[in-house]
Amino acid sequence: MSTNLLDEPIVQPSTSPSQRLRTTFAAVRIAFTWLGTRKTLTSEQTAQAAESFGAEKQYLSAGKKLLDTKHPALKAVTGVRTRIVSLWKAMSLPYPEHGIRLIRQDQIEVFTRHLRLLQGELEEAVTGLEVHYAELKSAARERLGSLFNPEDYPASLQGMFQIAWDFPSVEPPEYLRRLHPEVYRQECERVARRFDEAVQLTEAAFIDELQHLVAHLTERLSGQTDGKPKVFRDSAVENLTQYFERFRELNVRSNEQLDELVGHCQHIVAGVEPQTLRDNNVLRQSMACELSQVQNVLDDLLVDRPRRNILRRPR
Repeated sequence: MSTNLLDEPIVQPSTSPSQRLRTTFAAVRIAFTWLGTRKTLTSEQTAQAAESFGAEKQYLSAGKKLLDTKHPALKAVTGVRTRIVSLWKAMSLPYPEHGIRLIRQDQIEVFTRHLRLLQGELEEAVTGLEVHYAELKSAARERLGSLFNPEDYPASLQGMFQIAWDFPSVEPPEYLRRLHPEVYRQECERVARRFDEAVQLTEAAFIDELQHLVAHLTERLSGQTDGKPKVFRDSAVENLTQYFERFRELNVRSNEQLDELVGHCQHIVAGVEPQTLRDNNVLRQSMACELSQVQNVLDDLLVDRPRRNILRRPR
């Protein structure tokens, strides 16, 4: 039996959620250097394309694909990028500044270690892509015809695919306190508002994700195809379990209603194996019924956020 999420607080309840977020999390930013695989046509080329369709140039936009994005070597490179972004989002919370998220301070070392491993995998994937680079350019020359331009392609892929990360300060600079106290005060207020907004964004993200996961599993459990129960993958249950773990790790206890709802949902699926659900129709329907009640509450939360009584766990 899994432990109730609410039995393992990771923060002190004496401060506000935004204060807890501000003191126990750090800003983290990831930046990519990435060779584009598409390019907009020149004005002359767009005019040519418009003429062939009898269209006016100003109402047409067009582009060309520089490389075959389905080539295994290029997919290997983009796959690493996808995993990097997934790791970043899985270990962090949203922050209302583009390109910045918030990570628990005690997870920075783990996060950095994972990124270094993925950075190494990216370098290996790019080396593999370099082997096929001439082949990809040759294929592009054949497919693009007169639209092919060798200047669109760097001589080498070295340095064309890179990742960098840092932990920027989102706090007002200390020198403002000494030099411009009033400006410093205003900056403190601005940052406080940012963290208040970050709390709201976090709640919304957790609610949206849980609603999606519960709706998907409920539909799989209760629906039928040609009179037979719908097939569902193990991931329909496993994704919920991963969500519970991430919620426990990143939750700042900002919404008691959401805390209880997640705990109730965890209780419903605790210890249930996907294959058991496939074999036991009674259990399948029972779980579908309970999850549909959770889904109704989540649907309400998405529309109206005020606190309300939520489903209570049967005792």
